[in-house]
Amino acid sequence: MKNYRIAVIPGDGTGPEVVREGLKVLKAVSQKFGFSYETEVFDWGGERYLKTGEVLPENAIQTLKKFDAIYLGAIGHPDVKPGILERGILLKIRFDLDQYINLRPVKLYPGVWTPLRDKGPQDIDFVVIRENTEGLYKGMGEFRDKGTPDEVAIQISYNTRKGIERCIRYAFEFARKRNKKKKLTLCGKTNVLTYAWDLWRRVFNEVAKEYPDIETDYAHVDAICMWMVKNPEWFDVIVTDNMFGDIITDLGAMIQGGMGIAAGGNLNPEGVSMFEPIGGSAPKYTGKNVINPLAAICALSMLLKHIGEEEAGEKIEQAVMWATQNKIKSMSAGKMGMSTSEVGDLIAELVSK
Repeated sequence: MKNYRIAVIPGDGTGPEVVREGLKVLKAVSQKFGFSYETEVFDWGGERYLKTGEVLPENAIQTLKKFDAIYLGAIGHPDVKPGILERGILLKIRFDLDQYINLRPVKLYPGVWTPLRDKGPQDIDFVVIRENTEGLYKGMGEFRDKGTPDEVAIQISYNTRKGIERCIRYAFEFARKRNKKKKLTLCGKTNVLTYAWDLWRRVFNEVAKEYPDIETDYAHVDAICMWMVKNPEWFDVIVTDNMFGDIITDLGAMIQGGMGIAAGGNLNPEGVSMFEPIGGSAPKYTGKNVINPLAAICALSMLLKHIGEEEAGEKIEQAVMWATQNKIKSMSAGKMGMSTSEVGDLIAELVSK
């Protein structure tokens, strides 16, 4: 029997509530598919920071390297200045564990409402692959003449050929393995951001020669946003940089039914990866047992597929699809027609069958 070690970071706000339901489903699916696991819970987040002044302990990254995967709830506390926890926990884990791929399925499940008129599950089913450790989010830059009328703020978009190529190569391999439309779209801004996107475009075209079975195209990020609303069925796999990926995946979350259903993975294909619901900590719903846990449960499905339990991960996704079509009224907190724990119980029961 295979045994996996999973680091659990419940985090802030409703994070612990949705993680609790995900772990409930993990227990059920492990029994169904015959694998074992160990979890270790880490209290990293706003409450710890407010008590100790410490965002992450010194040995945090080395500790996480010992696990097969990381399961994250949410980071963000109303009493902590924005950016401290996000940079100190989320970005530090992503960068220090070299989780260079952000993987975001954008998939409309049956029964889930989308704001796009006349579009259904057959139209909204694509994946965004975002470079996750470079670009503007590298944090490079400076102020000049700060606090004066002549102040200048410089933010550097840092792109390396190696960083771009490994992301693009992963995207081609993913499009091939996904085996649907076998189409890869590069999302950029070559007409304005002439240095970074000249490099992205050249690397994309060079790597494309090794994948003659994959159709390729390019679109500016503003056009991508328009077409995601008008013709989402055009897309199969999209690859892009850190900032554009951050923006278009939030648009993707809305067209797939909202933050309550959207999950993502921060991947190091050669190391330790982290999976999470992409919504925030939603502190106003904390402790009310009304938050939607499906995004966290879908993140668990991604985690299991990633570590090699493909069948178990697929079973969870099928259970979620059945629940959205037959039981759950809405993806919005407090409007599901069920409580947080009842949704978790339902999915756990479905995967056990």
